[in-house]
Amino acid sequence: MSEPKIYRYLDLQKKYPLDPEGYLVNQSDWEESVAHLMAEEEGITLTAEHWELIEVVRAFYQRYEMAPAMRALVKATKNALGEEKGRSIYLMQLFPGSPAKRIARLAGLPKPTNCL
Repeated sequence: MSEPKIYRYLDLQKKYPLDPEGYLVNQSDWEESVAHLMAEEEGITLTAEHWELIEVVRAFYQRYEMAPAMRALVKATKNALGEEKGRSIYLMQLFPGSPAKRIARLAGLPKPTNCL
């Protein structure tokens, strides 16, 4: 597998390289402050509800060694946080566009498989 190409850096100190789609090149660079920087770039202010989902996705990744695509994300959220939050409409309200991709990116994980 080839090394991901660095497209740009998240910060001025060039501490956090990003690939062309905005994912961290080095997952080990992730920390909460990095998630805040990434969210700020996307116009998102992270709330407790956002962090719940980021934690669900990071736990999913630890268990399955892959970031969940949308269907798996909905199911994992439902199992972890209950029926009300385990709905795609809830996820889209917090992470507009493609929730699976956005949450994975903010959680410092690779792009989910089966996501365009």
